[in-house]
Amino acid sequence: MFSGIDEHTLHFHFVHEKDESPIGYEKVCKQEGKPVPASEIVRAFEYSKGEYVYMTDEDFETAKADTYHTIEIRDFVPYEEIDPIYFRHTYFLGPAEGAEPVYALLRDAMAQSGLAAIAKFVMRDRQNLGCLRVREDVITLEQMYFADEVRRVDEIAPRKVKVEPRELEMALRLIETFTGSFDPSKYDDTYRDTLCEIIRAKRKGKAVHHVEVEEPEQPTDLMDALRQSLEAAERRRSGPRNGGGARAARSDGDGSGGGDLKRLSKSDLYDLAKEADIAGRADMTKDQLVRALKRVGG
Repeated sequence: MFSGIDEHTLHFHFVHEKDESPIGYEKVCKQEGKPVPASEIVRAFEYSKGEYVYMTDEDFETAKADTYHTIEIRDFVPYEEIDPIYFRHTYFLGPAEGAEPVYALLRDAMAQSGLAAIAKFVMRDRQNLGCLRVREDVITLEQMYFADEVRRVDEIAPRKVKVEPRELEMALRLIETFTGSFDPSKYDDTYRDTLCEIIRAKRKGKAVHHVEVEEPEQPTDLMDALRQSLEAAERRRSGPRNGGGARAARSDGDGSGGGDLKRLSKSDLYDLAKEADIAGRADMTKDQLVRALKRVGG
């Protein structure tokens, strides 16, 4: 079983600034305030407040299901009937040595039936629910949550509110403006990109200045807010993704370009600055991004 996701998460370390030594952590008894050796540490379940039940390795072995080394298929269901909220983590399944014919048979049968398999399996000392499906000629295992792990929304859903027809019509127009086919390559992790730029700058000895995050103005009129969002969405559609680039966004509006750019979000401005390869964009404020884009556009 292989992880189907290669997360591009940046990993940081705590080090002693004086000598760059990594920081270690001691397991300390909170009552005595002293470090505790590993031989005196046991796992325990708090059955009630202050009452612990000690568990041994043998206890966990006893609880393991008979299917510890297998994925036991229980049902075949239409994949589209599964709510994505149940999906937890994606793995690719490869055949064990000598099991290629059985693997290929299951894969082809599932692909031809158009169904997904619901299964149970044990991993890291706990039983899991899973969904098997075929993707690019490989059987994929979606680790799932059990039904009782998904929270109810009774206390979260808003009370009944009357929606005005004009507001709904404007909102539907806004959705239509954003409607298209799903292309995962369109979406970048701008937070990670910014962190990478800061890391590279600091590695070269450059100063990186903290910029206060600007709080967006709260709209006082819902219709006006929807109208502004719709106009901004239409500008984006005719902008960078469709060949207009930063220049198209700047040439729109009042002639000076600055007013039109200011109506874009900071994230959109950052995307334009990235396309224009503007140095130092990572630590620019929204106003600084606008000025830099105006300079690039002449």
